[in-house]
Amino acid sequence: MNSNNPFKSGFITVVGRPNVGKSTLINALVGEKIAAVSEKPNTTRNRILGIRTLPDAQLIFLDTPGIHKARGRLGKAMVNTAMSAVQEADVILMMVEVKDTFGKGDAFIIESLPKPAILVINKIDTIKKGNILEIIERSKDFSEKIKEVIPISALNSDGISQLLTIISNYLPEGPRLFPEDMITDQPERFIVAEFIREKIFTLTQKEIPYQTAVVIEEFEELPEKNLINILAVIYVERKNHKGIIIGKKGGMLKEVGTLARADIEKILGTKVYLELWVKVKEGWSQRDHLIREFGYGN
Repeated sequence: MNSNNPFKSGFITVVGRPNVGKSTLINALVGEKIAAVSEKPNTTRNRILGIRTLPDAQLIFLDTPGIHKARGRLGKAMVNTAMSAVQEADVILMMVEVKDTFGKGDAFIIESLPKPAILVINKIDTIKKGNILEIIERSKDFSEKIKEVIPISALNSDGISQLLTIISNYLPEGPRLFPEDMITDQPERFIVAEFIREKIFTLTQKEIPYQTAVVIEEFEELPEKNLINILAVIYVERKNHKGIIIGKKGGMLKEVGTLARADIEKILGTKVYLELWVKVKEGWSQRDHLIREFGYGN
């Protein structure tokens, strides 16, 4: 970027159906892992803010839960969070994936956008390059709602540099809103909880993750030992779910802790002692006060 250009800054909201790769994209755009990633849908439950500072621009990304036909109270809270984040945006990234593109879900979201968006076609590494042109052609059906189309692979960071440039072109002039070395405004406790929940999503079966919440009960820094003590409580809705997460002789819980601790130590830059407990809170995902207490929704 030309250093003589006026400085730009603004908010970029990433929206799309569940499991299209929004959190993977946020991590790639920011350049660090700040958002939980899983192959299972509805991993993201909150608006997560990530920051990328370039020589002439500061890009502030808002990751959002997947927009879907929500039935339960938790699902509705997640969709409301996503739709609220769209209203804050200077630029909207509408994300789709190369397979099952422009179905009813994508069409509904695109038509609901308050202003035109940049269409990001993800997972291009999973199909032949020739098929991408067909998808771009089909996107013309939504030409009134789409400014530009860019194919990427968020997983492989293919197309990310080009996407950053395109986004910067649409940002308004403005000051740097966050310190240059800051990559997120999320509290450390929030990120730790998300990384633990990510490992539960990765390691357990379909019915378990969606009804799981993680609350950080203790976060004690011990600088003289270059150590942080963390106590996290994993809440589930059923007793049998508790047994599954703990696993035989505690094996599953130990694996969750081992994998989560590696990510936590990397982002905190210090050694971590992580203690995990599992508790049952029946029907929490259908109780508004518990959804808020566990940190989900607006």
